[in-house]
Amino acid sequence: MTSPSRRPKPRRRLPPEVLSPDEVAALIAAAGDSYTQVRTRALIAVLYRSGLRIAEALALYPKDVDPERSSIRVLRGKGGKSRTVGIDAGGLAMLTPWLERRARMGFNGVHPLFCSAWGQPLTTGYIRRMLPALARRAGIAKRVHAHGLRHTHAAELREEGVDIGVISKQLGHTDISTTARYLDHIAPWAVVETVRARHWNPVASAIIPSA
Repeated sequence: MTSPSRRPKPRRRLPPEVLSPDEVAALIAAAGDSYTQVRTRALIAVLYRSGLRIAEALALYPKDVDPERSSIRVLRGKGGKSRTVGIDAGGLAMLTPWLERRARMGFNGVHPLFCSAWGQPLTTGYIRRMLPALARRAGIAKRVHAHGLRHTHAAELREEGVDIGVISKQLGHTDISTTARYLDHIAPWAVVETVRARHWNPVASAIIPSA
């Protein structure tokens, strides 16, 4: 008699943890200045300031970045869809040293934007191992991973009052309701602000007349 088939355990999803600007700065500062570290700093900046998925960022080529328009063209997004996203001047400034370094190393437009010392594409597994190690070096207690930088980008846009439709396009969601659920999960500011606005005087509440 054969044993009944066992269902695989559902994958455990850990709650998202949004980083503060100071934590992102500490993460970048912990990277150092060697060629791999300059590349790491640039990658963190692109993930944080554009909200790209890690696979999208690693698939970029130099031609996909337009500094004049402060934009990045994603040709192979989720579901094979392409889109153009924005990146601010600060994010581009962090990318520039890596562009200069890779050019001195002899890499050109046929090599991925974020390439190895041999001009090969980086793997998501490498980034998955590297970011937590960097976070420990930076003294960050939160769980740090590439998608968390995407969460942080979305949460900051929400906090800055950016229209949800714009955030949806930036993130590459096909449905704005997906963005709404996404933001409610990682940046529930409406709930926080509503409860924060309540008033309670603990001193006055502690003065209870004796029976």
